Amino acid sequence: MSGSDTAPFLSQADDTGDGPVPGTPGLPGYMGNPKSENPEVPDRERLQRITGLSAGRSALIVAVLCYINLLNYMDRFTVAGVLPDIEQFFDIGDSSSGLIQTVFISSYMVLAPVFGYLGDRYNRKYLMCGGIAFWSLVTLGSSFIPRERFWLLLLTRGLVGVGEASYSTIAPTLIADLFVADQRSRMLSVFYFAIPVGSGLGYIAGSKVKDMAGDWHWALRVSLVTTWGLGVVAVLLLFLVVREPPRGAVERLSDSPPLNPTSWWADLRALARNPSFILSSLGFTAVAFVTGSLALWAPAFLLRSRVVLGETPPCLPGDSCSSSDSLIFGLITCLTGVLGVGLGVEFSRRLRRSNPRADPLVCAAGLLGSAPFLFLSLACARGSIVATYIFIFIGETLLSMNWAIVADILLYVVIPTRRSTAEAFQIVLSHLLGDAGSPYLIGLISDRLRRTWPPSFLSEFRALQFSLMLCAFVGALGGAAFLGTAIFIEGDRRRAQLHVQGLLHEARPEDDRIVVPQRGRSTRVPVSSVLI
Repeated sequence: MSGSDTAPFLSQADDTGDGPVPGTPGLPGYMGNPKSENPEVPDRERLQRITGLSAGRSALIVAVLCYINLLNYMDRFTVAGVLPDIEQFFDIGDSSSGLIQTVFISSYMVLAPVFGYLGDRYNRKYLMCGGIAFWSLVTLGSSFIPRERFWLLLLTRGLVGVGEASYSTIAPTLIADLFVADQRSRMLSVFYFAIPVGSGLGYIAGSKVKDMAGDWHWALRVSLVTTWGLGVVAVLLLFLVVREPPRGAVERLSDSPPLNPTSWWADLRALARNPSFILSSLGFTAVAFVTGSLALWAPAFLLRSRVVLGETPPCLPGDSCSSSDSLIFGLITCLTGVLGVGLGVEFSRRLRRSNPRADPLVCAAGLLGSAPFLFLSLACARGSIVATYIFIFIGETLLSMNWAIVADILLYVVIPTRRSTAEAFQIVLSHLLGDAGSPYLIGLISDRLRRTWPPSFLSEFRALQFSLMLCAFVGALGGAAFLGTAIFIEGDRRRAQLHVQGLLHEARPEDDRIVVPQRGRSTRVPVSSVLI
């Protein structure tokens, strides 16, 4: 049956010789005219024949993927929930604290292209099973690090990136091969709800367990052992529930040939010539920069703000840092994530009926709107912690509007056989210039500023406050990148549509040659080698 797991590990995941079922409508949803009231979207029965999976099974697959995404982000942000205690335990400064997140993101970023390449060519289910299994094993020992082995903590956080790279590059492409049009947007929004919710639960779990046990180690141990157990469950669910759908089958015309994978270099050349993909990736890089900085530093900043306001005693060496800010920030992250992702998808869906550029414009509005509120949250922190929380809530809500929409843009401007590679490239770019370096950069700027002022709790607060203001500026730059995406989105979407339907073919390297006489015979040479 089509879509069943007949392919062995590291073999072609779907039978590229199988075309879609005769009579299947053409490319759905975003392809073609977005203003059309009756787009050629396959109904449930036809989708089931194409994918070999019932509507209930497809929804269950998304639920499993969402569950794993939730675990990923819970694990990622448990450390941020107890960061002040980690600084005290290892006796490290802000720049070293920023390295904890930077090392993890760097590992994740470096491995993403590897899994992107494999995900476009081999069985995606088994790749995810292997990565999640490794990730679960590494998390088990991450909290048993002695005081003098800070480098070992960095190493284990880096190894966690292996599992996340195997999953994040592949999971959205499975959803793209199961659903189309508005259904795809809704399922992506469900999938990306897990990012803010998981992040918030990570803060909450870390801070609450630490408060109950009086030791940050137990926050990591309980969280990571739980994550390990849930990770084993995740591997079993992946293996038993998830089925591999044929790539791009729901988007092909009935008489168009199936797409075959091209070389990795050909994929990269095509992506580099796709302005909508490049610009939207740059916009998402700004999102990653801001969220990465806030994720690590916001609880510590809020704690320093309370100390300066006299609401909380300072965090002294040997003492547990007592603060409710990690819990509150975690709750805000959960709420703003759910609200922001939902609002972004709904605004985009409604505006798309009258404006084909709705997706990048909603993303631009979210980033440009979040920048002033994030700035105000920092500026008001010395005067009112309540005002700071209000502005953080508004800013994070607007920032979260981008998550599902950016993924949707990638899926409809990139053809199915290179989507995992595109996901990997976007991950590399967004983390290389975004949250791989932003926590360390913020910490580095903070440390440099602190050295210029007399040592005090106020100078610690001001240094981190001024360094975090960089986030508002980067957010505005990201909004400009999404405005640029809006210029090219229609043409790139149409080209992807025609390519999938077999009506447009990319020029191969040999097509860029011309025939010239050479030594008495006709020879094909590159155009660039001929002087005219």
